[in-house]
Amino acid sequence: MTQHTAARAPKRPTLEDVAARTGMSRALVSLVIRGDPGASAATRERVLKAAAELGYRPDTRARLLAQNRSRLLGVVFGLQHPFHAELVDGLYAAAEAAGYEVVLSGLTPSRDERRAVETLLDYRCEALILLGPETRTPWLAGLAARLPVLVVGYRVRGAAVDIIRTADHEGMRLAVDHLVGLGHQEIVHVDGGPGLISADRRRGYRTAMRRHGLGGHVRVVPGGKTEESGAAAARLLQEQGSLPTAVLAYNDASALGLLDALIRAGVAVPADVSVVGYDDNWLARLPHVNLTTVRQDTHRMASLTVDRAIARLTDQEVADGGLVLPPHLVIRGTTAAAADRLQA
Repeated sequence: MTQHTAARAPKRPTLEDVAARTGMSRALVSLVIRGDPGASAATRERVLKAAAELGYRPDTRARLLAQNRSRLLGVVFGLQHPFHAELVDGLYAAAEAAGYEVVLSGLTPSRDERRAVETLLDYRCEALILLGPETRTPWLAGLAARLPVLVVGYRVRGAAVDIIRTADHEGMRLAVDHLVGLGHQEIVHVDGGPGLISADRRRGYRTAMRRHGLGGHVRVVPGGKTEESGAAAARLLQEQGSLPTAVLAYNDASALGLLDALIRAGVAVPADVSVVGYDDNWLARLPHVNLTTVRQDTHRMASLTVDRAIARLTDQEVADGGLVLPPHLVIRGTTAAAADRLQA
């Protein structure tokens, strides 16, 4: 009877293997690999060539842990949020430029924020970056007592955390001003559901409408953060019998769902209804979408977040309070002048 043995995984090349290949001492090889001075150019060339031939990669993680450092920044993000994906891209770039690495821990319907954070703590991340925390402030304050905690994109009351966000109140004002300038008065806001950011945007919408003397036209429709919620809001508006001339959605995902549902129902955008999103994610910029939206500068937010995290880790003096960035309105093809409607 023939016995089959499982193939073993190839052994990872070690520093000793490189030393044996070159005929040099382990100490000299280590000096070259670390990039420290003291070896001749010819020696460096021999060592690096041998390391490349063997496929040797230095175990920087072990060296950092021996120094009680990991140089890891843990990031909790939502898998369903395109805005989070763009923030993560910016965080990777900023962290790499600063000599740090990013570890991601995703939120899913079956994986909550506490579990995501525990994973990052197990990896010995030096700081936590939360993209839109869902948990209560006392828990965040407890985390911040253990390591630097940075919240990106959201306002958090009372927690000892660093906050980097966009002025959402101002973003909603820009959107309402744009629509009013096009002659719209019946401007509906599809909100984002529960949460501080949704409350800020609702408040910004109402304030902007009243500033234009349109308090009597304020109308908030229940929504959410996904395309499905935007589509549901579009169906609700149609069921209520009278479509507005413009809709300002909580975010781009909601706006996309709204657009799709309206177009499928035979509503012309922007001829019949203008639509504005929020975030300016990559979907909004697709040519066939061409969504008018409020832009958040994700790369600037990411860069400031990494800078603030490193400042905390290196005991630099950091001013208290959050960093609030200005939003920008990006006008594309989903908004136009309000169509005249016949009065009954």
